[in-house]
Amino acid sequence: MSMNNSPNVFLDPNANRFQVNIINESHDNNETSQEDVGSDPPHYEETSFTDEAHNRLRISYRQGKRDLYDNFLQNGEKTEASLHPYDTHTKMYYLQTFGHNTVDPVPKIDYYRNTGSVSGNKLSRPSLLEIHEQLAKNIAVSTGSVERVANGESTTGDETAVSKEEENKTGFVKFGWVKGVLVRCMLNIWGVMLFIRLSWIVGQAGIGLGIIVIGLSVVVTTLTGISMSAICTNGVVRGGGAYYLISRSLGPEFGGSIGLIFAFANAVAVAMYVVGFAETVVELLKESDTLMVDESNDIRIIGTITVVCLLSISVAGMEWEAKAQVILLVVLLVAIANFFIGTVIPTNNEKKARGFFNYQASIFAENFGPDFRSGEGFFSVFAIFFPAATGILAGANISGDLKDPQGAIPKGTMLAILITTVAYIGVAVCVASCVVRDATGNINDTVVPGMNCNGSSACSLGYDFSRCANQPCDYGLMNNFQVMSMVSGFGPLITAGIFSATLSSALASLVSAPKVFQALCKDNIYKGLHFFAKGYGKNNEPIRGYVLTFIIAMAFILIAELNTIAPIISNFFLASYALINFSCFHASYAKSPGWRPAFRYYNMWVSLFGALLCCAVMFVINWWAALITYAIELFLYIYVTYKKPEVNWGSSTQALYYINALDSALALTTVEDHVKNFRPQCIALTGAPMIRPALLDITHTFTKNNGLCICCEVYTGPRKLCVKEMNSGMAKKQDWLTKNKRKAFYAAVAADSFRDGVKSLLQASGLGRMKPNTLVIGFKKDWRNATATQVENYVGVIHDAFDFELGMIIVRISQGFDISQVLQVQEELEKLEQERLALEATIKENYFEEGKSGICGFFRKASALNISKHETTKKESTINTMQSMHVGEFNQKLLEASTQFKKKQGKGTIDIWWLFDDGGLTILIPYILTIRKKWKNCKLRIFTGGKVNRIEEEKLVMASLLSKFRIKFADINIICDINVKPNKESWKFFEEMIEPHRLHESCKEITTAEKLKREAPWKITDAELEAFKEKSYRQVRLNELLQEHSRAANLIVLSLPVARKGVVSDYLYMAWLEILSKNLPPILMVRGNHKNVLTFYS
Repeated sequence: MSMNNSPNVFLDPNANRFQVNIINESHDNNETSQEDVGSDPPHYEETSFTDEAHNRLRISYRQGKRDLYDNFLQNGEKTEASLHPYDTHTKMYYLQTFGHNTVDPVPKIDYYRNTGSVSGNKLSRPSLLEIHEQLAKNIAVSTGSVERVANGESTTGDETAVSKEEENKTGFVKFGWVKGVLVRCMLNIWGVMLFIRLSWIVGQAGIGLGIIVIGLSVVVTTLTGISMSAICTNGVVRGGGAYYLISRSLGPEFGGSIGLIFAFANAVAVAMYVVGFAETVVELLKESDTLMVDESNDIRIIGTITVVCLLSISVAGMEWEAKAQVILLVVLLVAIANFFIGTVIPTNNEKKARGFFNYQASIFAENFGPDFRSGEGFFSVFAIFFPAATGILAGANISGDLKDPQGAIPKGTMLAILITTVAYIGVAVCVASCVVRDATGNINDTVVPGMNCNGSSACSLGYDFSRCANQPCDYGLMNNFQVMSMVSGFGPLITAGIFSATLSSALASLVSAPKVFQALCKDNIYKGLHFFAKGYGKNNEPIRGYVLTFIIAMAFILIAELNTIAPIISNFFLASYALINFSCFHASYAKSPGWRPAFRYYNMWVSLFGALLCCAVMFVINWWAALITYAIELFLYIYVTYKKPEVNWGSSTQALYYINALDSALALTTVEDHVKNFRPQCIALTGAPMIRPALLDITHTFTKNNGLCICCEVYTGPRKLCVKEMNSGMAKKQDWLTKNKRKAFYAAVAADSFRDGVKSLLQASGLGRMKPNTLVIGFKKDWRNATATQVENYVGVIHDAFDFELGMIIVRISQGFDISQVLQVQEELEKLEQERLALEATIKENYFEEGKSGICGFFRKASALNISKHETTKKESTINTMQSMHVGEFNQKLLEASTQFKKKQGKGTIDIWWLFDDGGLTILIPYILTIRKKWKNCKLRIFTGGKVNRIEEEKLVMASLLSKFRIKFADINIICDINVKPNKESWKFFEEMIEPHRLHESCKEITTAEKLKREAPWKITDAELEAFKEKSYRQVRLNELLQEHSRAANLIVLSLPVARKGVVSDYLYMAWLEILSKNLPPILMVRGNHKNVLTFYS
């Protein structure tokens, strides 16, 4: 198949029917012609859009064909491959794709964007319904609308262009990987430690262990960098740095807890770095005897001035801050280079007396092994050095200001780790190869001929520093923190390097803290902090966050004991590293298909090792600081979990929930059911759960934290409308259950009839062992006025439940369950109230709006105000009319009845009429109710049938049975007169109730009777009524007994009578249920599936 972009293809009547022709509306383009990019393969009937995307978006013209192409556009000439309005792709038209016109769009990134995407407009592709259903014939065929229909664009091309033009005008400053990540990470990693403490560390640990100390630190940061690279390349990264990465991977609980302490750690780190800078300045002032007040107050004064200057740079914008960072990096690099140059400059006697002899093999050999002093050891030295290796998140923390965070963060961070590691090792080896551990600084301590030397390398080089073994010396690696200044070619440059290192780290932390904090506040995880989410200026600068960071930094500069807080801050950073590593491991372990990082050089177990290593290092650095860090993080985690922020980021925690649930469900299928583990797992036919809340409440009472509860709804009617309504409401109704703390699922089906829908639910609901075993349904109060089909469906559902061997519970309350009318009235009143409030707001806005000057403006205002007042009065009268009109419909009793099972039940009884043994479900349900908080004050009273002459024996038998089942009861009643004929009034009421549904065939001729049976097969025949007269008597009599004994009960649980299929008519069965449960407290008519749900065996 070929794809030719030349215009003559459109006019070729012999064009291949599987050919795709592409043109562009923006035809004022003078690109050179393109040759055909393919040929027709003989056996394939599929479309190829070429391998190069830019060829697909390009138009070419052959010589002499430009006029012909323009004519085609202007005159709309059409051929077999003619333009169809539904085959569009923004500015391109796809003609005769796959041989016919189609509304199907080709893959495009804009369909996959988030709604709030800043990098492009989100488009909505045609829905499956639009493609699947017949195409509407009345769609207007216009170019603009066509594009929106085909590609689902929410805005026209002009609007898109305007929005992009506005975005360009705002002038967002975005950084590349060098200035945005590499420079920041290098500056943050290279700290004061490089110039002041590294020589001491290598003196204590020696070159060998010193390299191991550096290497172990680098292992931690490298593993974290690898994990961070994997997470960064698994989708678009927004602002928020470490917080964003952790929260989107592990969820808001982990992200919210670590985000807050990470932002706080960066804010306090500003104070630490500034104090380090101020101390260096004060040392210089002290040497020149120019202190302003005293050392402590001078540090505060210089620290305050420094923070104000850094804040000014930060508030000026990221561009200025980036320029300052580049200048500081240049100074730092010059200082490091100055040190290396100094090591090769020939030393003098003064420097030799201080221990510097240039590169000497003997010094290297002597300093290679460790020489720990003053109680120091490997781990204590490691704890001192490790903070120097941190700072790898400096680039990630401004992820929102990077052009390409996915590419910049991995590349810049890993390269920064490599460069700084080489620098640290290089400086450590060089300084330990040039300077001895101890030196006196006295140029007269030279070796005199004949003097016994201690065999040190200094002795071989002509100096005797042996007295340093007995008394402290001021010079050498172990004693002098200014070794690098001494070794360097020009000492003041090292001081400049110290200034650069401290100020750059302080500046990076001052920028990172507000950026991370702003991202945290935007997500609104902590409601009280949303004030700090607002940004200002072209780069959405967190000015409020800068001010807060400034206040925190100033507080710690002025009053805090930084030596105490420093270990906690280091542990805060390490906790972030640990969670980044764990995020990578967790995402890999969850095996979510959405975990597809472009960075492939990671391993889930290596990431887990990195997380554990970070946790171990936390305790190595400072065990009590580690415990404090864990305690704070645990507290914040519990807080966020309790608050349950309404966010959904597709975290790996969610993926793992699914994996665990799936594994548990599969494991459960291998476990055989046992009667001891039986629990009611219910399908409740509530319809929409908010329509019948009382039915859901009573079901939820005995399934909450105990069994499965599925709220089911059956949609009947035209399939297309039903499916559309069902699909649109699924999420909303499940959300309602979650919001109202109902531990239940929502399921819906579309079916031709109610019975068919329920039959599908009974067969297909559940998963593995978690399948429903009980059907809960409300009593059909309107059965006498319902159609025969509706009654047949209702009773048929009961028969189907028994056919599928499910237990059956029919619930009846006096007011009924359906409160849809109440909800409708409430919704109407809410709408009217909203309209009234909106109208009042408009009136106030118009009233206070400045009008034209003069008397005309005054009268216009007065007129508008009068009209508005009239409208308001009219609206209020409408609301009052609505309220008065619906007083009767707004049934307060119905509303109260719908919430009766939510309330705590007072002291009373649950009366159990256990007339037939159904396996124990009739007794198990009320027992479960009594162990619930709302029903715990209710006692169980047992009613069962028996003989007059065996009342006491029957009581003992029942008591023995219940005691073996460990079910407590308050009383047992043996009912001996169940089979007594009911009184005349009750029976008369029953006969009057069924009268409209009787056939009365006995008083008609045989032919007439047969005809009536055929016409109304659902009616109750005289023969049927006579055959089941005793059973009818029993139902009427039971109601009399229930009225007599259980009228005051909180709840009645009664054995449900079973009607034989095809023998007892639907209306007669409904009459039994009606007379049985009439004029009683809430009643549950229960029938188990006649399989044991109770056992007395252990």
